[in-house]
Amino acid sequence: MDATTQRWIKDYAYYLRMERQMSPHTVASYRSEVRDFFEASGVTPTDAGPDAVMDYLAERSDKVSKRTQAHILSSLRSFFDWMILEGERKDNPCDPVEAPKLGRYLPAVLSEEEVTSILESVNLSDWAGLRDRAILEVLYGCGLRVSEAVGLRISDVYLDEGFVRIIGKGDKQRIVPLGEAAADAVRAYLAARIAPADTESEDILFLNRFGRSLSRVSMFNMIKAQALSAGIRKEISPHTFRHSFATHLIEHGADLRAVQEMLGHESILTTEIYTHVDSSTWQASVLEHHPRKG
Repeated sequence: MDATTQRWIKDYAYYLRMERQMSPHTVASYRSEVRDFFEASGVTPTDAGPDAVMDYLAERSDKVSKRTQAHILSSLRSFFDWMILEGERKDNPCDPVEAPKLGRYLPAVLSEEEVTSILESVNLSDWAGLRDRAILEVLYGCGLRVSEAVGLRISDVYLDEGFVRIIGKGDKQRIVPLGEAAADAVRAYLAARIAPADTESEDILFLNRFGRSLSRVSMFNMIKAQALSAGIRKEISPHTFRHSFATHLIEHGADLRAVQEMLGHESILTTEIYTHVDSSTWQASVLEHHPRKG
């Protein structure tokens, strides 16, 4: 890969971060996919054509999932759109390339009874148990992403008012109601919370045993261990609680738009797929409100 291509990729990454306001993780992901394409294909950003893109995707198809292939294509399309914006190209070689067909990915859903079992299985005899119970209550009660839960700050939790302020993808803020059970769990944890290790950790809600921010991996491991302790054998993660939160809300009659706002989805289509509800629930709702019901 020549120096000019490297410079363009660097400038593209700067554009994503500063003008598109993408997170460092997203920028790194896009940059990596674009760099890998040019290193493998041997073409330059100005002479790359649809054939080069299709050949590269075909070569990767045996090694990565369709979802990853779609992400690669999206990254390349974004890069070449930027090249057009910069006046370096007049066309996007990804336009004729068809994205791989993706099936619906529906993560495991916990029943309300399973959620209760996990919550009640937590040992509340020490500060760590109180923290874990608060994490689970907030994940399920607010439908947070794991990154949002890990980064949650005490100053963004309004216990008396009953809501939390979340900084989500793209640094967008949203307000999510905080139920009584979750608020009580957070209060109990805060009363026993260990001292933060430094000033940077003072406002972080969920601390590890060293007094610093709990990692995503630690939160994943805690949830898996707690599910096993409750006798749940499903493959679950923090995302499972987010999905269950949305599903249970809709099953109980919550408006899809309200769920969309709480989850922080830009498109209602994402929420419709994500909140996959048993068809019998929809059928009952439709029949109940149908103008021609008997």
